[in-house]
Amino acid sequence: MQDFIIKNPKFITSVGLGGVYPEKTGVEVAMVGKSNVGKSSLINSICNNYKLAKTSQHPGKTRLINFFNINTSHHLVDLPGYGFAKAPKIEQQKWGELIDRYLSSGRVTHIFMLIDIRHDPTAEDRQMFNWILYYGIPFTLVATKADKLAVSRRKQAANQVAKALGAPPYAVPFSSESGQGRQEILNMLGAIITDSCSAN
Repeated sequence: MQDFIIKNPKFITSVGLGGVYPEKTGVEVAMVGKSNVGKSSLINSICNNYKLAKTSQHPGKTRLINFFNINTSHHLVDLPGYGFAKAPKIEQQKWGELIDRYLSSGRVTHIFMLIDIRHDPTAEDRQMFNWILYYGIPFTLVATKADKLAVSRRKQAANQVAKALGAPPYAVPFSSESGQGRQEILNMLGAIITDSCSAN
């Protein structure tokens, strides 16, 4: 099978609570994870455009749902990070409503849930994972910041984090710095698009 390539990625719109989602014309794959886990960096890496999704050293930067168009008719979606303790309670509540509304919309084809390869999952990670299971959305776990560990430890550490989350013990070790896991994620995305298109 030929390696999947993202073509013509572009930002479409940001949607807040009560906002209108763009028209769904194909597959929609969302990125979820705690603040600063590397969702925007992953999008930029797989799209080979490091200015596409805004990244920040400061957790809690993304407060809206950001939609990106790829390969003409499909969407990548960057969801706001969770678990940002400094956010006011009312902001955290709005975040919960924003995410719940999106996950329950029926438009999400697949979720890439990002978890930090170096740490055990947080209570917020487990809550997010339970939401994904509740809504029955197919998912892939991605263990980010893999470059922070020795190469020999990455695969085992990624699988251990997945198991600790309560998921099947497999996650893709990924590093936006070294590019590890990039093509595997791209090929998964290509398979998701192919499977969805053949089913319709």
